[in-house]
Amino acid sequence: MNKVLILGGAGFVGRHVCTKLALLPWQVTVPTRRFDRTKSLQIQSRLDLFEADIFDEATLARLLQGQDAVINLVAQLHGDEAALARAHVELPQKLARACSAAGVHRVIHVSALGVPSLQPELAPSRYLRSKARGEAVLRQAVAAYGLDLTVLRPSVIFGEDDRFLNVFAALQRRFPFIPLAGGGSWFQPVWVEDVAQALVNALADPRYDRESIGQTYEACGPERFTLQDLVNFAGHAAGVNHGRGRPVIDLPPALGRLQARLLECAPGEPMMTRDNLDSMQVPNIASGVLPGLQALGVTPSGLSAIAPRYLAPMDPATRLRHGRTGRRGPGHPTHQP
Repeated sequence: MNKVLILGGAGFVGRHVCTKLALLPWQVTVPTRRFDRTKSLQIQSRLDLFEADIFDEATLARLLQGQDAVINLVAQLHGDEAALARAHVELPQKLARACSAAGVHRVIHVSALGVPSLQPELAPSRYLRSKARGEAVLRQAVAAYGLDLTVLRPSVIFGEDDRFLNVFAALQRRFPFIPLAGGGSWFQPVWVEDVAQALVNALADPRYDRESIGQTYEACGPERFTLQDLVNFAGHAAGVNHGRGRPVIDLPPALGRLQARLLECAPGEPMMTRDNLDSMQVPNIASGVLPGLQALGVTPSGLSAIAPRYLAPMDPATRLRHGRTGRRGPGHPTHQP
């Protein structure tokens, strides 16, 4: 039985990857900072959960012993230069060295759409610059340590337990209108199930695993939206204001940056930061230059077909039925044979 270490396996995408790998003859190891936050994974067969600090290189090397592959899903959307570098640059550096020490060559790394392949310093935001430097570190390790690297660059990821459309729907329920910074920014959202399936195919499907080595893929859905479109859609799909949603007002750039700065001061994780706005200067859509999900055997599903299933208000009987049978129905994505 093959073995894989998944960094970030307890996160949004990671949980879906683990669920899919649990159906295959793979033994999965997931280190986590908080074991008590992994209840949904604790019922999975062939999955080992450990409390561990993956930013400690010696710990990483121990976790990698006996593994056949590693998937790195660790990402941090907000933070200063040091925090983003720790998650997106220093961790890949430590991972590459630990892989070399443990004799693990197969590495699948999840980056971000909009990352420049060349000249990371030209990216408009701290987030994109750190992601670009992280990719560069791993590409250098291909030559230095003989890593078999695959990179996946997803657009914004949506799904039932996302912190994306669900947040927009909650805002629509709470406020009479939505002032929005960066409303004209473009996105090509991708379903979490499609991202997870692509990662599993790249790792475990003999039709794709070898040919994916050395490749970079853009993981995008089939539809493009502006941010304002997405906020409007969330309100309609959630049934806010009898399905009409709330007015969404696209703020001019100066007011948008002021809004983001104020949100940065709010307690907890900010909803929007000035660095997020800087990232949105780069359209979050497929370039058309790199292969997409179809090259990994996945036909991506559209947001407009999937998201209403989890955003729409449900009566108790419908909610119970979905809890028993799951939310999949007509329109579940078809994976190419």
